[in-house]
Amino acid sequence: MNSKANMASNGVNRRDFILGTLATGAVVGGGLGAFYFGYDKSLVSPLRVGVIGTGDEGCVLLGAITPDYIDVRSIADIRPYNVWRAFHGDHYSDAALEARPGLLSKYGWRNETEARRHVKVYEGQNGDYKNLIAGAKQDGVEAVIIALPLHLHAPAAIAAMEAGLHVLTEKLMAHSVRECKDMARVARRTGMILATGHQRHYNILYANAVDSIRRGLLGNLHYIRAQWHRGNMPGSDSWQQPLPKGAKKNDESVKILYQKRKTYQKELSSAIGASMDLWRRRLEQVEAQLADAVDAANFGYESHRITNASGKEIYSCPPIEELIRWRLWERTGGGLMAELGSHQLDAASIFVAAIHDGAKQMPISVAAAGNRPLFPPDRQVEDHVYCLLEFPAPGYDPDDPFARDKKIGVQYASINGNGFGGYGEIVFGDKGTMILDREQELWIAGDSENVSDVKVSDAGSGPTLDTQASDGPTTAAQTGPEKVSRGYVEQLQHWAWCIRNSDPHNQPRCGPKVALGDAIIALTANIAARNGERIEFKKEWFDPDSDETPEGIPPSVPA
Repeated sequence: MNSKANMASNGVNRRDFILGTLATGAVVGGGLGAFYFGYDKSLVSPLRVGVIGTGDEGCVLLGAITPDYIDVRSIADIRPYNVWRAFHGDHYSDAALEARPGLLSKYGWRNETEARRHVKVYEGQNGDYKNLIAGAKQDGVEAVIIALPLHLHAPAAIAAMEAGLHVLTEKLMAHSVRECKDMARVARRTGMILATGHQRHYNILYANAVDSIRRGLLGNLHYIRAQWHRGNMPGSDSWQQPLPKGAKKNDESVKILYQKRKTYQKELSSAIGASMDLWRRRLEQVEAQLADAVDAANFGYESHRITNASGKEIYSCPPIEELIRWRLWERTGGGLMAELGSHQLDAASIFVAAIHDGAKQMPISVAAAGNRPLFPPDRQVEDHVYCLLEFPAPGYDPDDPFARDKKIGVQYASINGNGFGGYGEIVFGDKGTMILDREQELWIAGDSENVSDVKVSDAGSGPTLDTQASDGPTTAAQTGPEKVSRGYVEQLQHWAWCIRNSDPHNQPRCGPKVALGDAIIALTANIAARNGERIEFKKEWFDPDSDETPEGIPPSVPA
């Protein structure tokens, strides 16, 4: 490396520090999460868990389970297709199967019949989350993983904790800040451990990044830029999944499934050897998706009617569409800020905390905008969101005219229609710059010479952040592991370990107060974007005992 930049005053070279960490294998996979985050390599007995919601994210969490830590005793989902995937995995692509391998693969069961002897299944009309919670003790369940649509996080988590069950819920913590405070208050009253799935708290690459910041590698932080861009377009939107046959009159999306079935039938007819299993599995999966019949209205899902300025209906949404495409509707989802922005603004707050001796900081303000230039009126969420937040830098004092401008700016954007740049974060300091790309790659760039000291990356390719300065690309050494764990495995392991090792000091890294703060940032940014305004954060919002909320509606659970 030709960089002349040095680390902080201790004189340790940036490259030596990062590569020394890599030499231990500490960034690879999930095997050394216990080493990093302070839990045991296995438990005396695995935590007995019920999984509520086995859709896209639920199956990702199932795929991250380590049998030495978690014993899945029950699952619940009202969609037959989701139950199928929970057992068999997602075979539509190699990447999908890697993320969602299914319970048969995780536990080594030969078939679904054998799996169902170990796992109680609440499905169909019995698939409501309330039934799994009611049967938890009989099923031997001690804790639940909740991966339902966002509007059900709080009701399901509260019901579970009231029933004496520990909870890990997917992000965002809840659909509103008042619901987040309800959850925090119930967790405290019942003594149940409540964790929320912001996985960057357990991503070892991010742990290295935080340590680098605290060691002074970047100097004084003053700006963070983050983005999550996707190439989604009308007709190819990952949030607008095809509806099953017969779900909606004149629905065009079902043609996607019919075309898949035709393709898989053709491939299977000529397949030989191991490829026969691949095409058979894919055919079974598309048949399950086509037959995904459910009376969504019976489970509280609603229809939507979108009209133009003159009141003429231009789009209608039946209850099953709200169920399957829940991220597109305000009642059930939180849009780009809740689904994507919350992860990266959580990361930004982790970096800011690193220069405040690890103390999480309340943001000062947010200004945001959102618009919908691409998609037709078949949804309520924005295509694009952009926001600018201010966090306090060390020495910030709003009452001191010489210290009130000591702030760290955080710029965030998430767009559809063009995936250039992918997703990641860039942290700017006065001595260096840190780039984290797709939760897999990390660079630390030098000072004013603009020379990259080190790059930690996977062996793959794809869209990356546009991180280069105007004078062109720099040279970086490529080294390190083939793949970096995204933190799902470590998060689940540590949650189980905290429950098995009951002690006030043994708490998840993203417990109620941390998750509340993350939710406040994302949900307040949504309010700012939809109103086109700048909002100053109030400290009372971040206090679980205060009834103040950004939406102006107090919690329903007493403090």
